[in-house]
Amino acid sequence: MTRLEAINPEETTGSTSELFAGIKSKLGVVPNMMRTMGNSPALLEAYLNYSEALGHGTLGAKLGELIALVVAEANQCQYCASAHTFIGKKMAGLDERKMAAARVLDSIDPKTDAALRFAYAQVEKRGRVSDEDIEHVRDAGFTDGEIGEIIGHVALNTLTNYFNNTALTEIDFPEVQLVSKSIV
Repeated sequence: MTRLEAINPEETTGSTSELFAGIKSKLGVVPNMMRTMGNSPALLEAYLNYSEALGHGTLGAKLGELIALVVAEANQCQYCASAHTFIGKKMAGLDERKMAAARVLDSIDPKTDAALRFAYAQVEKRGRVSDEDIEHVRDAGFTDGEIGEIIGHVALNTLTNYFNNTALTEIDFPEVQLVSKSIV
């Protein structure tokens, strides 16, 4: 049972209606998370703008989706694990093996592994990562700007994880089960 109401896009007015129209034009539908965020047009607009800005970053859609998956597992958000498994496959062109590996921090390739372990450390250590955590991701070839983007992706996905875990948003993507309470 959901705890926050998902708004029907046909029953909205004002800025929420405009935001929903933009989402529908891009995605063809307004997913339940965004319909629920629509209760606060400010939150929905902030989420959309933040997501769009990171989409123009240097990390790319594939790594962004893999980060979303590891963060969803770390925060135990089934809605986001389901959504990003679907988006990763259908929109970012990720294969099932890489997505499954990301969810449990199994090896993909050294550079991706470093980014995902750093993202996981961000969640687990609440941003208080060690010098060694920074050096490991830097040694894998990430610039300070890219490290900042990884942190940005972690923050964006933590927002959606917390929102969906609180709202108990109804999953409107093919449902995936969370892997475990602790992935490392």
